[in-house]
Amino acid sequence: MPIFTSYDGTELAYHVGGEGEPLVCLPGGAMRASAYLGDLGGLTAGRRLVLLDLRGTGDSRVPADASTYRVDHQVADVEALRVHLDPDRMDVLAHSAGAGLALLYAAAHPARLRRLALITPACWAVGLDPAPERGLEVVRGRAGGEPYDAAIAAYERNLEVLAAGGTPTPEDWSRTMPLAYGRWDEEVRAHIDAGARQKNLPAGAAFAGPGAFDPPATRAALRRLAAEVLVLAGELDGYPTAALAAELAGLFPRGTTDVQPGGAHFPWIDDPERFAGRVERFLATGA
Repeated sequence: MPIFTSYDGTELAYHVGGEGEPLVCLPGGAMRASAYLGDLGGLTAGRRLVLLDLRGTGDSRVPADASTYRVDHQVADVEALRVHLDPDRMDVLAHSAGAGLALLYAAAHPARLRRLALITPACWAVGLDPAPERGLEVVRGRAGGEPYDAAIAAYERNLEVLAAGGTPTPEDWSRTMPLAYGRWDEEVRAHIDAGARQKNLPAGAAFAGPGAFDPPATRAALRRLAAEVLVLAGELDGYPTAALAAELAGLFPRGTTDVQPGGAHFPWIDDPERFAGRVERFLATGA
């Protein structure tokens, strides 16, 4: 397990699998250890995956200053990893909340990115409205049996809490997890169970804390980004919806969108072959 030292002396770990050019992978959560990414549907067949454990997660050390969990401080961790790996430019894949970190990195270090794959990305960094009613429409389309009916009811309750100015608990969100997958089987249940043990919840709460994002400045910077960008959404995902993913892709001069049929928030679990093939094509050709 390789380790490098970031800007503030925190030792960070990353996990390597596969052969070929490196692909730096930023996990979501927020602040979930990178183990849940696995081999990303078999991307290790053609790429050397570099799965970063964000500070305070997985095998990385807990920082001395907890305020550095905020995502804008972690941009320097990604740049420290690039310097450690020593490429002039790198390809980056980011999942879910990890997209916030990737977008801030792209804005701060545009010349260091070659291609960027945003997988079912959170859009907080650029201030795009998640339109809860659109997500609710998508997930309601899965009604008609368990575990989806119970998960949809939990999703609806969580939106009501948010609309009233409250914050759903992790347990509240856990009840919606069947909706995060395009299928329901033993592999999916094991993936959900593992996820509960992989998050640093206090760090996750700080990740998008006050002051973390400046959407107008980030959007302006991304409009000048030369790197090719793929925004991959899942057809069944309530956030981001396909429409929101297309809106995000439109912020980039060289952005493109793909919607995985039958996919939800973890598309490499839902259809590994389709997912890996699409991402491989993008990394190879930019299309």
